[in-house]
Amino acid sequence: MGRGKIEIKRIENPTNRQVTYSKRKTGIMKKARELTVLCEAKVSLILYSSSGKMSEYCSPSTTLPEILDKYQKSTGKRLWDAKHEFLSKEIDRIKKENDRMQIELRHLEGEDINTLHHKELQIVEEALENGLTKVRAKEMEFLKMLKKNERMLEEENKRLVYILQQQQMAMDGNFEEDENGYRQKGRECHSLTPFAFRLQPIQPNLQDNN
Repeated sequence: MGRGKIEIKRIENPTNRQVTYSKRKTGIMKKARELTVLCEAKVSLILYSSSGKMSEYCSPSTTLPEILDKYQKSTGKRLWDAKHEFLSKEIDRIKKENDRMQIELRHLEGEDINTLHHKELQIVEEALENGLTKVRAKEMEFLKMLKKNERMLEEENKRLVYILQQQQMAMDGNFEEDENGYRQKGRECHSLTPFAFRLQPIQPNLQDNN
């Protein structure tokens, strides 16, 4: 009995889908290698799984860029050179911009200015004056901030000195209070006689008179 026809549709079970992909990927890679050997065909194969994992095969006698180049020449579709050409133009643009900035920097440093015309020298002079103005403004801002910090430190120092003085005065005042109290108590003790208590006179014994 022959095998039944398999309906081609998405496999819903993730495990079965992954197993089927792995088996069929191995099969198609095998067919690509066989075509390369048996028929001297130039084959390039790129596969992406549902998880994004890439698998590829390319005939040993060629490279993927060469096959893409032949493909676009045969079909007229610009796949490789279109991106490469854009990247090349962008690199050239950035290189020219960098060269121009390097030349301007040398001019600002006073180098290579012998070949400049009067208007070009005026442009360099204006750029230097604008830069100097900005530098001076930034310097003044820095000095103002420095003076402000100095005033804040001076005020904080005065406040701490005042607190220390108040604490010292409080400590000195308590010491004088204690010393004055001690002297007052001493005077009170000296004013008392050893027999300061009043004694009742001894009453005569009336029985002795009999």
